[in-house]
Amino acid sequence: MSNGQHGLFISLSIKRFPCTIKQLDLQNIDKKRLNAMGATHQQRFWILVSLVAISGFSQGMLLPLIAIIFEKDGLSSTINGLNATGLYLGILFISPFMEAPLRRYGYKPIIAAGGLLVIVSLALFPLWKSVVFWFVLRLFIGIGDHALHFGTQTWITSSSPADKRGRNISLYGLFFGIGFAVGPLMTPLIEINQALPFMISSALCLLTWVFLFLIKNEFPLQGVEVNSLKETAKRFSKAAKYAWIAFLPPFGYGFLESSLNGSFPVYGLRIGLQVEFISLLLTSFAVGAIVFQLPLGILSDKFGRKLILGWILSIGAVTFFTASLLEDTAIPLVACLFIAGMVVGSTFSLGISYMTDLIPTRLLPTGNLLCGIAFSIGSLAGPYIGGTFIQFFHHVSFFNIISGMLGFIFILLFVFGQKMPMQQKTSENL
Repeated sequence: MSNGQHGLFISLSIKRFPCTIKQLDLQNIDKKRLNAMGATHQQRFWILVSLVAISGFSQGMLLPLIAIIFEKDGLSSTINGLNATGLYLGILFISPFMEAPLRRYGYKPIIAAGGLLVIVSLALFPLWKSVVFWFVLRLFIGIGDHALHFGTQTWITSSSPADKRGRNISLYGLFFGIGFAVGPLMTPLIEINQALPFMISSALCLLTWVFLFLIKNEFPLQGVEVNSLKETAKRFSKAAKYAWIAFLPPFGYGFLESSLNGSFPVYGLRIGLQVEFISLLLTSFAVGAIVFQLPLGILSDKFGRKLILGWILSIGAVTFFTASLLEDTAIPLVACLFIAGMVVGSTFSLGISYMTDLIPTRLLPTGNLLCGIAFSIGSLAGPYIGGTFIQFFHHVSFFNIISGMLGFIFILLFVFGQKMPMQQKTSENL
């Protein structure tokens, strides 16, 4: 075939099969768009979990730091525990009003407003050392943290495919756990200057918060509901009907986290432990949670959330009971806290994944809100019960409270978990 004939053949082929060539071009364009969307999604995911890590850092630092400051000032353990509830009262106060702004303005403004409130509140702690003033600041941090976590949790759960949901929420929990593990290590800085830990935490929050403006805002799946308090209450009722059993693990983790970080430092000082060793125990628990956060999430994708939750709750109850028998031995006690962290450190993230499995897609924002409320109720109960226990039960180990609570949730999950049906997301019509 001559060059002229070859050119004529190509020209005729193009005229004859124009749709095929256009389809190939469209396929290439679609691939490029999909790659770009995938990159954007990944960028957004890592920015969100980084924000969560810094939030975990500030929470992990704040609870033991203020507990030790007040204990050294001679404040009673009950008042000390009550002051720690400010964070969780803030969560409860703002929860009924959080869903409507999220649906109206999208994820990014809610997360940005929450992060800014945390940054400012942390920076104000050194301004005036007062039980009442610090309680109010903790209240504002609770509001800000809840806005941040509610936005990030809902964004991640709604955009994650079912076969990767456990993995993604576990990464969320992993980064929070990393921050929470580093937080207590700031406590010894009060020997240099009491303001130093607060200022470091505020600066780190600000540095991470800036990256939020690199991602594009999105909105949750919209239903036909009116955004009134009455309709919000109806959605709460529907979500509780579908997934109430999944709210128990976040409740248990809230109780565990707040009592361990808010009341245990007081208990530790009273039984003769050094501040540095208390910080090490809390860090060992948090590091244990980091080690198994992702593997447990992947296992829950493969074997189911309920089965994995049952195992970790039962092992956690046994481990904390063992810790109550080993308070006088340093290395075994550190080992117990580390193992406990490995198993029960994932109860919050697995609870969210379990809730997402059980609940219709349009109710995901409501389900995430209720997980946050359950967590805050547990967190409110933890410091108060822990502080009262320390004050009145001098010869009973603090770890027995946590062990009993985990065992109780395991029994409820074992008895009622079988009756909770998995939802078909695509066919659910609310």
